[in-house]
This record gives sequence, C-alpha cells and structure tokens, in this order.
Amino acid sequence: MTLEEAMALQPEWVAIWVYILVAGAFVAPLVLLIWKASRKAGIITFIASMAAAFGIQMMFGAMGYVKLLGLPHLILWLPIVVFLVAQQARGDMPNWPRRIIWFITTIICISLVFDFIDVVRWVLGERAPLV
Repeated sequence: MTLEEAMALQPEWVAIWVYILVAGAFVAPLVLLIWKASRKAGIITFIASMAAAFGIQMMFGAMGYVKLLGLPHLILWLPIVVFLVAQQARGDMPNWPRRIIWFITTIICISLVFDFIDVVRWVLGERAPLV
C-alpha cells in the first residue's frame, strides 16, 4: 500500500485537510515568487515542505502509516513559522505577500498542532498503524 492509498482510507475530512495543506504549504509559497521581497520566503518554505514530504515518504516506507509521520513537519516547519513571521514583518514587504505569508503560516500552524498531538501520542505508546 502506498502513502496515498493509506491516506485515502482516512475519513473524508482528512482528504479535505490534505488539499488545504497542499494549497498552503506548496502552492502559496510559489505564489510568493511573484514579488521580489517575498521570493526568499517562497523558495525556503517550498523547499522545507518538499523536504518534509520526502521525510514522510521515507518514514512511511520504513514504518507504515503511523502517528510518527508528523515528525518531519515538526522538525522542518517550526523554524519556517518563525522565519515567515519575521519575513512578513519586514518594512519592504507588500500587502499581498504579507497576507499570503499569514495564510501559509496559519495552515502550517494548524498542521503542526495535529502533528504535535500525533507524535506525542506515538511517543506515549500509540504505535499501531492507522490503517
């Protein structure tokens, strides 16, 4: 079973959330490439999201669909949130990129809450595969 197949077996709200997450962590950072002031934020966020996705794929291959799969998000996105908050506060940041950065930050933070809960539950012993 692939990661995509395992995710497809989750409740419908999980699939909807994954689409929102893709929009916030992969598509929106690419939109930041339009403005010179936000290009660095877009590139770094997109690269971190790709690295997290790669880490999740590798972990899935080794462990299956378990709660620990949120760990790459925690490791890579916590610093990204700090970076994005600092970037949006820059004086030379236009309003639209600032709004997009807040959208990205909000989506990533919501995901981090889910990921934190899942990783803590895994550490506390909930290690059974989710599907």
